[in-house]
Amino acid sequence: MKSFTRSFITFALFNLSRSSSTFKWPNPLLNYADRQLYEGPLNSVVLGCPSRDNSTLPAQWLRLAYHDMATHNVDDGTGGLDGSIRFELDRPQDIGQGMIDSLRDFTGGNDFVGQVQAPFFGMADIIALGAVLAVAGCGGPVVPFSAGRIDATEAGPATVPEPQQDLASHTESFRRQGFTPSEMIALVACGHTLGGVRQVDFPLVVTDNATVVQSFDSTPAFDTAVVSEYLQNTTRNILVVGPNVTTRSDFRIFSSDGNATMQSLLSPDTFDTTCASLLERMINTVPSNVKLTDPITQPFEYLVTDPMFAIRDGSLFMATALRVRHIIVTYILEQRADIFRKVLSSNPARTVTLFWTDRRGSSCPPNGCSAQPHFSQGVTFTVIGTKQGVTAQRFSFNATINSTASISKFWFEINENDGSEPITVDNSGTGFVIDQDSVFVDIGRIKSGFIGSPGVSGDVTELVVAIRGDSTSFSNASVSSFVPSSNGEPPFSPTIEVSNLELDTTNAPDGGYIFLTTNISTQTTFSDVTATLAGGAVTAKNFDVNAALRVISSAAFP
Repeated sequence: MKSFTRSFITFALFNLSRSSSTFKWPNPLLNYADRQLYEGPLNSVVLGCPSRDNSTLPAQWLRLAYHDMATHNVDDGTGGLDGSIRFELDRPQDIGQGMIDSLRDFTGGNDFVGQVQAPFFGMADIIALGAVLAVAGCGGPVVPFSAGRIDATEAGPATVPEPQQDLASHTESFRRQGFTPSEMIALVACGHTLGGVRQVDFPLVVTDNATVVQSFDSTPAFDTAVVSEYLQNTTRNILVVGPNVTTRSDFRIFSSDGNATMQSLLSPDTFDTTCASLLERMINTVPSNVKLTDPITQPFEYLVTDPMFAIRDGSLFMATALRVRHIIVTYILEQRADIFRKVLSSNPARTVTLFWTDRRGSSCPPNGCSAQPHFSQGVTFTVIGTKQGVTAQRFSFNATINSTASISKFWFEINENDGSEPITVDNSGTGFVIDQDSVFVDIGRIKSGFIGSPGVSGDVTELVVAIRGDSTSFSNASVSSFVPSSNGEPPFSPTIEVSNLELDTTNAPDGGYIFLTTNISTQTTFSDVTATLAGGAVTAKNFDVNAALRVISSAAFP
């Protein structure tokens, strides 16, 4: 008979909190920040701490974040992590191809990364997000992420510390940034557990021309090697033991309190806890007039996809989705030295129903019209979600709505079918309100790619806009498109392209709507559509072009 020293049951605890969404919808910034942190494309780039140019890509992202933040002046509240690094790359302290490559990563300039910039999520937020993912991707702790930074439009002061400066200069630099002397020691150690010094950029530091990059420690991972090797006098950190005594800045910093701080960082737990706290403060060091969101410490319990619409054969179609978070709680079943874990990822009996009420007429019953999911699937989270032990399931809907009655609001009901009361996800009681149905991008009619038509040739996205009424219902209409920098060169500034909508002669009126069209850049991430109607100007804001194209490619829409 087998002997067990401990025995527990392993299970997954779904929806630990049974409240509804943790932010009031619509909130484009928080919605987008959650998606980029837990589902965004940057994760695949840093996962596993990949190498690049004899260093690691995460090391380059973390260096970029610190150098951007280092313009902060705590005395007057100016500078900080504000994206000003884009205008500072000609400075000696900011030298390095890795800085430019990292910014290209964030603007879609490198083929392996999708475009992340949005009107409400600029370069500064992306740089901070990159630092969070870089640390976790190399095995480090989860650094809490907040959003809401405002991008600078010009360079900040040249205040990044340099290796030839003396200890007093470094101490003052970090004080100005908001860090004490002991925090300076720890923050440098946290930053220098990744990467190293490139010879071509700092020839006075790395004097051996045969060395491409001199690493700070013996491992590429985010770990305590930079600390232990320093204390054991086995370090390869050239800023500690380099041939040029003048540039031994890490030695001066690390030893400045008799190694007391470095000794305290020997514990991996202390190192991770300290680094997570200091790096969070680093990326949250922003100008005093900028207010960041509360930290996103877990995926939101329920995340609603902004609805998209189409008119086809007299019916109004709405595509939306609900992501439901699962918190994984693992209990250990241990037999001697063997540990067995089993994690359930979902409740197969769960049903999720979409409900809505009409805007005109009475086509819906008192409890609302309803639809079942078009399909559901598990969500693959980034390394942040993996470290936090969370998974999720997304339920996608394609609802058919009476176009005359239309829709005023929608909500969801989750039934675990286990005898418990169903959960209503209704935006804290208000429902997810559809402000207007007079103007929207018709997702079913979008075309993207090589379009050959009169006056059009090349890769563009053909946007089709539906307007309720006839050709006399509006006086003018236009599209304002947000296009991230696509030329791959500093300062990587986005552009706003405005184009007028013209009557679409290829799409006949349908379901009480007429159609207008224009072509936008395939690099566009978000578009606003504005039309002047009888009652005044109406704007449909923040249409996610990339999300729409994904829905189209999934054949989930008519």
